Amino acid sequence: MADRKPIESWLTDMDGVLIHEGVPIPGADAFLKKLRESGKPFLVLTNNSIYTPRDLHARLRRMGLEVPLENIWTSALATAQFLDDQRPNGSAYVIGEAGLTTALHDIGYVLTDHEPDYVVLGETRTYSFEAMTKAVRLINGGARFICTNPDETGPSAEGPLPATGAVAALITKATGKQPYFAGKPNPLMMRTGLNVIGAHSESSAMIGDRMDTDVLAGMEAGMQTFLVLTGLTSPDQVENYPYRPSKVVDSIADLVDLV
Repeated sequence: MADRKPIESWLTDMDGVLIHEGVPIPGADAFLKKLRESGKPFLVLTNNSIYTPRDLHARLRRMGLEVPLENIWTSALATAQFLDDQRPNGSAYVIGEAGLTTALHDIGYVLTDHEPDYVVLGETRTYSFEAMTKAVRLINGGARFICTNPDETGPSAEGPLPATGAVAALITKATGKQPYFAGKPNPLMMRTGLNVIGAHSESSAMIGDRMDTDVLAGMEAGMQTFLVLTGLTSPDQVENYPYRPSKVVDSIADLVDLV
């Protein structure tokens, strides 16, 4: 890390870094406050495509965490940006919630089940057999298959829930077509996020709680990476991976002085 440029911009995951099961992690408020006061570009990221930035802004504010709308970057926004670059003013059949449909509407996409350019799969709490069947038939008919993220499970109070990656596997099995995943660990999500805030990877850092998404994506995007131990990855698991974060810290509180 001694050879790296000073950190001028920050990207941080949300769940497991700033909040855990709806409760702020100690140090999160101080970290965000210092970021806002510093004037340094930053983004709070989430692979979850259910919520719009406005939803997440309100949700975080209720927890006492202040994150401006323009500093929130979701896999739904990264997916929309990707599709806008690839095929502007296209069409898509969408399985997902408001976070995804709003992002696609905002870039001028038409949402339809009639010969769409893409089938776009995101997070939802109401995956239906009918919707998945329609997705399979549209993909077999020539629609390109896109997913917001590869997460196979998501958290809930009752335990893990099947998530986008698990449903994508079902559709892949039925069609033989692999999706393109726009969210972490695809460094595309990081690079498009850096572009949004006008930052450069060589002077940016990514904070996350998962080796297989946050650290991997940050590393592949050329950023410094910090792993916090308040989420899914435990200290003994770090050595199981063929790559390492730039630094492992106990929590976001340990990074406040670096801003």
